[in-house]
Amino acid sequence: MKSILAAIIGLLALNCANSFAAPPNFLIILTDDQGYGDVSAYHATDVRTPNIDRLGAQGMLFTAMRANCTVCSPSRAALLTGRYPDRVGVPGVIRTQPEDSWGYFDPKIPTLADELKRAGYHTAIIGKWHLGLESPNLPNQRGFDFFHGFLGDMMDSYTTHLRHGINYMRHNAEVIDPKGHATDIFSDWAVEYLRERAKAKNRPFFLYLAYNAPHFPIEPPAEWLARVKARAPQLDEKRAKNVALVEHLDARIGCVLAALKEGGLEENTVVVFTADNGGSLPHAQNNDPWRGGKQDHYDGGLRVPFMVRWPAQLKPGSRSDSAGLNFDLFPTFLELAGVKPAADLDAISLVPVLQGGTIATPRELYFVRREGGPLYSGKSYEAIIRGGWKLMQNNPFSPLELYNLKTDPQERTNLAVTNPKIFNELSTALRGQIQRGGATPWQKPPSGCSP
Repeated sequence: MKSILAAIIGLLALNCANSFAAPPNFLIILTDDQGYGDVSAYHATDVRTPNIDRLGAQGMLFTAMRANCTVCSPSRAALLTGRYPDRVGVPGVIRTQPEDSWGYFDPKIPTLADELKRAGYHTAIIGKWHLGLESPNLPNQRGFDFFHGFLGDMMDSYTTHLRHGINYMRHNAEVIDPKGHATDIFSDWAVEYLRERAKAKNRPFFLYLAYNAPHFPIEPPAEWLARVKARAPQLDEKRAKNVALVEHLDARIGCVLAALKEGGLEENTVVVFTADNGGSLPHAQNNDPWRGGKQDHYDGGLRVPFMVRWPAQLKPGSRSDSAGLNFDLFPTFLELAGVKPAADLDAISLVPVLQGGTIATPRELYFVRREGGPLYSGKSYEAIIRGGWKLMQNNPFSPLELYNLKTDPQERTNLAVTNPKIFNELSTALRGQIQRGGATPWQKPPSGCSP
């Protein structure tokens, strides 16, 4: 009874706050390839992330959230649209080399920035875009008032900021050549943006701060690597470099959060920290306790850190085991901003969870990735989770595998042969998801054709 009463009180408080208070600001901090085990809030590990951990301690720590894809572009497309990535034309990675690019971001689909801009928000992206290199898919054309960052997929180096020798750094449409480590640069730009927003208190903002760290190449600043080696000399070189890169990232996130507080913006800003997919095992990143890593449909490739802080509304030290996806932020933010989300979204609002309740609607979680190279040959592979069961592939040519996540969360025992009933039910559901996604082209239309 007490828990029910608390939930009702929380609901009333949040509804009253939304009715009479100023709409909240929104800040998404999205890191790149940061594994569940590379955030020390979740369990004991060799990496220290005090600033990220503080977000979970001061708000709500989610323990069962997943990214929308096991690689970059599809996760970002889903996050910004509230729809599964193949339904917005991005089943695979959009790359700077057309022959190895596997998506085209549908320009007809409204983004979170579009929706919030219509609601009166100032919208900005700082950092990695990775959803298109040319019109109509540049950030300023997809709802963002302000863009300061990198258009491409990954950097050849954190200090040169090039990709295949080409400069994709931009200030809106202007080509720029900033100096320094990319993590420092993006953080400094975010601090500048927040200081500007602090002067414009009459207008709420949405800042999407998308770091490219700790994506490979693993290049921490020398002083951070030296610090880790002095503290933990037992770590091998690869792991020490990754720990240092993550700890440098955490420190710079701390600077961004400090700017929020200094500008008087902290209380009514919803800050979300999460990652676009799991960590890369060949680069010594940590996804414990889950099996696998980046590119896998095992949970090591999908489970990501996820935490929400909103001092004006969320009780510190809250936790949730709600099993959702990153793109659930889309309807969540719209609801908190007083905007009714579109009826055809695949995402589900987390507002009931933030109010201390649960999401009662049964749901499927669907994952897809298309990729080139000899292992994939341009084909896609998929996964689906429903009712605690997961049906999945890890490449287009391997058999489907079936796991009971309730009894086997580490996905060790494949039940595809021994449980044909569940296998057939999920196979049917998966085919339906694939058919829906197949209605959206994932290549740029031929010249002269309207998108």
